[in-house]
Amino acid sequence: MSSWQDALVSSSMTLRQTIEAITNSALQIALVVDDNNKLIGTVTDGDIRKAILAGKDLNITAAEAMRKSPTTSSASTPRTVIIKLMREKRIHQMPIVNESGQVVDVLTVDDMLGAQEKTNAVVIMAGGLGTRLHPLTQDTPKPMLNVGGKPILETIIQSFIDQGYVNFFVSLNFKAEIISDYFGDGSKLGASITYLHETTRLGTAGGLSLLPSEVKYPIIVMNGDLLTRISVDALLDFHQRENAVATMVVREDYYQVPYGVVEVDGTQIVGVTEKPTQRHLVNAGIYVLSEQSLANIPKATYYDMPTHFSKLAADGHRTTAFPLHEYWVDIGRLDELERAQREWPREAQ
Repeated sequence: MSSWQDALVSSSMTLRQTIEAITNSALQIALVVDDNNKLIGTVTDGDIRKAILAGKDLNITAAEAMRKSPTTSSASTPRTVIIKLMREKRIHQMPIVNESGQVVDVLTVDDMLGAQEKTNAVVIMAGGLGTRLHPLTQDTPKPMLNVGGKPILETIIQSFIDQGYVNFFVSLNFKAEIISDYFGDGSKLGASITYLHETTRLGTAGGLSLLPSEVKYPIIVMNGDLLTRISVDALLDFHQRENAVATMVVREDYYQVPYGVVEVDGTQIVGVTEKPTQRHLVNAGIYVLSEQSLANIPKATYYDMPTHFSKLAADGHRTTAFPLHEYWVDIGRLDELERAQREWPREAQ
């Protein structure tokens, strides 16, 4: 049974608090209930991501974001019927309610069918120099720095394995042997690891030209210096549902202008906003790529992922943004590394 009690929220809770409930329950859904635990709506992981893309304030209430007529089932309904209904509705969670409409459980596809091993390849870019972290990275590749009692790269790989993804390609360049000697073929972790050796630095997309032809698509690509609790299944579902050839994971970033911003019409001042905060969606360093999106990646050439996405869009391909609300940190600067070492608990690994 899932920890469905952690997914219960009141209608007055904020969207930000609702995100915490979704994260804590690991169900990718929040159940909005009244004081008697009667279900009045649901907020799914997908609803949250749509709200972020739409620029919604995360301080709005769950009542404003919820679906008011969610699909439910009773505990007496045969599981075969529930599975059929979930497939028809294309939903991954089914709230179970009693005759009074009170929540008594939440069933997921994994609960009923068992977690299945995924065939999609995962490509981890681990060849960077990590110059901003010198002297820590002078003799150690950045992905091998220790956070939570183990190398960052091991945490990344284990996170994918925990979600059923076991087929890895790791792109190497700087101090490659340190990584390959540590992980070997991946069998000790219950995975398969193949190494892509870059003789020169190829950037965040150029290394994909080294992939063998038998790769299972779509592939997940991730920078090797990130710690996140992203749901890979949710990301792949989004990519396929949107019929995209390439999906970029994005996150919200805020910047406060330190001055008053003046709006003018010609020489006439029409408004002054004191130290406004600007919101942007920025690249989170995680991608999903379908096979056709890799056709034009140049070989033996430095080529980065933003350039690749721009080219795909210019050529008329559908590229999409998947908004991230889960934990995310880029171990690119000393302050971010120290933050991760404080926040990423050993017992979570």
